[in-house]
Amino acid sequence: MILKKISQLSVISYQLSIIGSPKKVFLRLRSLIYYLLITVYCSMTNGCGVYTFNSSSIDYEKIKTISVLNFTMATAGGPANLPLQLNEKLKEYYQRNTKLRVVPNNGDMVLEGSITGYEVLAAAPTSQDQAALNRLTVTIEVKFTNNKDEAKNFEQSFSFYQDYPQNQTLSQNETRLVPKILDQIIQDIFNRSAGDW
Repeated sequence: MILKKISQLSVISYQLSIIGSPKKVFLRLRSLIYYLLITVYCSMTNGCGVYTFNSSSIDYEKIKTISVLNFTMATAGGPANLPLQLNEKLKEYYQRNTKLRVVPNNGDMVLEGSITGYEVLAAAPTSQDQAALNRLTVTIEVKFTNNKDEAKNFEQSFSFYQDYPQNQTLSQNETRLVPKILDQIIQDIFNRSAGDW
């Protein structure tokens, strides 16, 4: 295809040189070169594609359902509804990104666990030995059971954080930060359980 475009380019430039002024020939030739470069670039990048980490490797012939058992709060601190937020977000994520049906229990795949960490630590100290940022870290212990393939079972801790300014309180930032943290942890859980990462 590229060779065809080059040959078309040379034929057109020859025809333009016969019938047009040098300025018109130059402008047309320049636009054809831009077109050719864009075509080459697009053909090179189309083959690569964009790779996402939420692709699923689930065998839908064997696995049709998933159960998300109620996660528990096994740490002090954090919103009282944090386990409920986690449960609902997990169910929603699997429904949106797989063909699995969410069932209350006895699913082909089962997720359960507890929130084991909810802590704020100083991050990014300044020259005056004060923290410029505070870091909220949430840790979740997950037990995954694949009732169709026991080799894929695991127990693993997942953790993620978000920073917020030191001159603000956690309560000012919690409603903004917690959903972002949970979204990342849920994606990590999904990649580990359904994406074979």
